[in-house]
Amino acid sequence: MKPYGGRDVRRSVVKHLAQSASVLLACFYALTVASAAELGLITGGEQGTYYQFGQDLKKLVRPSGITLTVHASRGSMDNIFAVSHGGGVQLGIVQSDLLAFVADQQSTPALSRIAKGIRMVFPLYDEEVHILGRRDIGDFEQLAGKRVAIGSVGSGTYLTARWLFKLAAVVPREMVPIDAGEALAQLKAGRIDAMVYVAGYPVGLLKHQVRADDALTLIPIWSKSILDAYLAIEIPADVYEWQTTAVSTVAVKAVLISFDSRGPDCETIGRFAQQLATGMVWLTKNGHPRWKRVDLDYPLKGWEQHECVRKYVGRRPGEGESPAASTAQPNPVADAIKGALDRR
Repeated sequence: MKPYGGRDVRRSVVKHLAQSASVLLACFYALTVASAAELGLITGGEQGTYYQFGQDLKKLVRPSGITLTVHASRGSMDNIFAVSHGGGVQLGIVQSDLLAFVADQQSTPALSRIAKGIRMVFPLYDEEVHILGRRDIGDFEQLAGKRVAIGSVGSGTYLTARWLFKLAAVVPREMVPIDAGEALAQLKAGRIDAMVYVAGYPVGLLKHQVRADDALTLIPIWSKSILDAYLAIEIPADVYEWQTTAVSTVAVKAVLISFDSRGPDCETIGRFAQQLATGMVWLTKNGHPRWKRVDLDYPLKGWEQHECVRKYVGRRPGEGESPAASTAQPNPVADAIKGALDRR
């Protein structure tokens, strides 16, 4: 009888350990590959809050093995197309009224497909509707018959501005589709009467490029039809040096979205959301000032949270009373939205 611990036993143990080591190495390799994940996030202009949020998130998730590529864009309409189109862009930031509008357009095939597949990752922060115009314009209704800049096609401002005019039955003489920088220059030159710009205050463009002697003011919104559809809010006095009184307006919610997905992308989106939720203290301390106004549990009515976000974060914003990779490529979603607005 061979003694316990003899050559055959030792050989068996060595073989078992070698097999176990191989399994462990394979598991370690699989975990390493899984952790070295990549996501694309489409945001907005490089000087805007969406883009800065993207850069903050890129820094936050890098130590966890997620490589986040942040893309600039023209705005919400381009973003919702990019996310639904795929091509390495799994995440985007859009305005909440765009989401509500898309969900309402079930008769338009392109929009219907998006409405069925778009998922919320998290609600972010309020974006106020700034309407800057001549001082003789007393309120939103007095924009009837005026020339108003409404943002470039593809931007969230473009959709919101057109939607506000539809809701209030206000018909400007001309709606000029140009971006905010060009709109401000034309407003100062007297070629237009007002401009619409949707962004969280203080807006850098208005803070640094408007002076008291420009004789411009923020125009209030009091229309009941608009207040029934949007969140009423106030831009406080002295947010801008040239605006010494508070102004009543409305706001939309910026929302981080993704498209319904399965497999590795779904798991990576879940891990990303987990890092965001647990990193809020870091973001509010080190990121853009607007992170201090982010409420990840804000109840955004009518929108389903991404399945893998719920899996990893274990939270689902409730139902509330809220209002409803390259952007150079053709955007049929923007065309469909524009067509739907024109038919209203």
